[in-house]
Amino acid sequence: MALKLTLKPYERLIVGGAVIANGRHKAELFIENKALVLREKEIMTSQNADTHCKKLYLTIQLMYIDEKNVADYYKTYWELVHELLDAAPSLIVIIDKINEHIVSGRYYPALKLAKELIHFEEEVLNGLKGPVIDKQQPIGA
Repeated sequence: MALKLTLKPYERLIVGGAVIANGRHKAELFIENKALVLREKEIMTSQNADTHCKKLYLTIQLMYIDEKNVADYYKTYWELVHELLDAAPSLIVIIDKINEHIVSGRYYPALKLAKELIHFEEEVLNGLKGPVIDKQQPIGA
């Protein structure tokens, strides 16, 4: 069964390592065999990888699209995992699931889980910003 992709105008995607850009009209593509596919909304750039979880996602993405350099990305991946777990040991459950996919060479499912990590990280970071506390009002009053 073919994978049907509907592309928005000017949307980009990666298919088999090639970057493909759509024109000014919506288009439908059918991928009829097994191929590496990443839609634009799934692509992380190095400029946007500004947190640990985003860097982890980017590293997994590179494993997925650049097989010939996967050994280099493994080294970076494990360094990031150790740093992340040192900072947030409670992430061990999801990191273990990602690790299972990584060691089995299933990078796309690992990317999906890494996206969940990014959402969690954003929630935590937004929570740290928290509400503005009125310094005139005593806490608990």
